[in-house]
Amino acid sequence: MWTNTCCSHPLDDFAEEKDEKDQRGVRVAASRKLEHELGIPQEQTPVDEFQYLTRIHYLAPSNGMWGEHEVDYILFFTGDVTVTPNENEIRDHKYVDKAELQAMFDAPGNSFTPWFKLIARDFLFGWWDELLKRKVDGKVVAKSLAGLVDGSKVVKMV
Repeated sequence: MWTNTCCSHPLDDFAEEKDEKDQRGVRVAASRKLEHELGIPQEQTPVDEFQYLTRIHYLAPSNGMWGEHEVDYILFFTGDVTVTPNENEIRDHKYVDKAELQAMFDAPGNSFTPWFKLIARDFLFGWWDELLKRKVDGKVVAKSLAGLVDGSKVVKMV
């Protein structure tokens, strides 16, 4: 299934990933997971360059094999990175623009994780437009999204 770049999954046994101030622990975990899943060196994903947007609470019903019920933090990051995928974590990856992702959603045969479909449907495409509108010196910069949404609330998605 196609999905978002990665999920951070903070770990309880890492004190720095429990830091809730300004979502620092989640950002630290995201940098760690980008290295674990996509082989992106942590020095290429500085924790302070992640832009936290919001949290979502969602429930993906089980299909008999799996199901999920969790709160997810949505972070954006922009940067030049080296991708060396961990084959135990992902089967494929690709960079897409907004039009290509929309076409992928419409194409028969593509399947997506439930949470990614919900996020894209309700938020992602609008955030993407805003990110492009807020270029800094002609560059797309995740930090330009600061203040776009009220990140103090948890958004329930169904």
